[in-house]
Amino acid sequence: MALGQVVICRNRLERAEKLVAAEARMSAGQTQRHVAEELGVARSTLQDWRRASSANAVPAALAAFIATPEGVRWLHRMVLAAQFAITLRGGAGVRVVCEFLELSGLSVFVGASYGSQQALNAALEAAVVAVAGEQRVALAEGMAPRQVTVCEDETFHPEICLVALEPVSNFILLEQYAEDRSAATWTQALNTALAGLAVEVIQGTSDEAKALHRHVETDLDAHHSPDLFHGQHEVSKATSLHLARQVKQAAKTVAVTRARWEAERATEQAYRHQLQHPRGRPPAFKRRIQAALTDLVRAEAEHTQAQELQTEARALKRELGALYHPYDLQTGQAQPVERVAQRFEDVWRRLQRLAEVADLPTRARARLAKAQRLTTRLLATITFFFATLLAKVEALDLPPGVESAVVEQLIPALYLERVAARSTGAETRHRLRDLSTQLLEPLRQHDHPLQALAPAVRERIEQVAGECADLFQRSSSAVEGRNGQLALYHHGRHRLSERKLAALTAVHNFHICRADGTTAAERFFGRAHAPLFEQLIDRVHLPPRPRRRRPRPPKQPYLMPVAA
Repeated sequence: MALGQVVICRNRLERAEKLVAAEARMSAGQTQRHVAEELGVARSTLQDWRRASSANAVPAALAAFIATPEGVRWLHRMVLAAQFAITLRGGAGVRVVCEFLELSGLSVFVGASYGSQQALNAALEAAVVAVAGEQRVALAEGMAPRQVTVCEDETFHPEICLVALEPVSNFILLEQYAEDRSAATWTQALNTALAGLAVEVIQGTSDEAKALHRHVETDLDAHHSPDLFHGQHEVSKATSLHLARQVKQAAKTVAVTRARWEAERATEQAYRHQLQHPRGRPPAFKRRIQAALTDLVRAEAEHTQAQELQTEARALKRELGALYHPYDLQTGQAQPVERVAQRFEDVWRRLQRLAEVADLPTRARARLAKAQRLTTRLLATITFFFATLLAKVEALDLPPGVESAVVEQLIPALYLERVAARSTGAETRHRLRDLSTQLLEPLRQHDHPLQALAPAVRERIEQVAGECADLFQRSSSAVEGRNGQLALYHHGRHRLSERKLAALTAVHNFHICRADGTTAAERFFGRAHAPLFEQLIDRVHLPPRPRRRRPRPPKQPYLMPVAA
């Protein structure tokens, strides 16, 4: 089929070029027979080409343009762009491409049937995978050795799909289906994915699955950084539902007691406005109203307390994220592990007190204990960060004053800049960027020892400082987001073939750009590469022209009388 497509495309482009040449020669006075002989085509073929170029039910200027080589190239790009954007970026199927061609009017010039577009889609996916593989090999040649962190997780379609990516560049290293998700399977798949790359995995970030722990710590001999989100999620599951239920129940109690208090007051008013009162002592309205008011005040106090507990639980969950940094986000100074441990202990103590006051059930307290057990691993990650940072900086062999400035000012400033970029609140972003600028400002002065170094040395220092700032990875949200994207593609197509999965991986790595215009592959390898789509145009060819459609026969009525 691939060979047939090549012939079709070549004939179609050559046909346009020869038709233009034939029209020019016949306009110069040459006969049709003579022109056909010079071009190496049959005269009947040339006549058929001329009829086809003028028989389309479209404006003559458009038909004339499509008949030119430039028009064929434009049509080629439009059809491939529709296939690429709709099926590989939008997650829709081939039938949507067919509908686009019909509605846009391009179906007059190119086959829009499901069969022709399905063949084109298969060729497109195969070409995407091939181009990405070639570019990966080319970029890996001469690649500078790197120490990287790998974020890993599984997703299910329902087949097990192993996904691993490098979080700084967002380059997908591994995305494939597997029989199981054991440590051995993970290790074998990742080693195969890293073959030919000058990459050393020194840290893995994931959830607390035992297989991933063994894969990272034993098989890769790397540090395992726990995902902070999973600890926060356990805190949320332990507190959010129960506290929300208490707030809702307390609000309901307030409504009931308020209604009873208002009813007692209304009853008293109705009694006082009666013209004739029944005999005997009047009802004890004051005592009833006071009792109802006391219940209302108690209910409102309980409702307020429940809301305060809910607010405190949310604040403590956010505080876990705010304190888990190697540098203090308020001062920019390094946080000793002992200080971080103390802040963690304070949060857990307040959560335990909250659980007692809110009378959380046993299973909720078990979740809090499970989240608290992550503390040791979280502190180990901070220790790993500072130890690796010092080793990288000492390898530069800098003067003591310069080394101190790099460790105490440059790296913290770059780290705060990265945290600011990931922050959601504008006030927090501006504050962190201002703090980063304050740390960098002294280093930019002409009299600072850093400025006396050679430009190449300063460039190397900045590169190492950036690597150190990127070293602290506390979340595998990047791979979780990728799993969510794959789930959307799977939901729309109900099945992802291995070729489709590989094509989606290639598009992610070599086509999708950030705001700065770089792809994940360019950030990972540190080198630019040729645009993916432009290479596809040279490899994937245009389908043939649409066949002539026969008029649809009229539908005969069922009660047509039979001839005698």
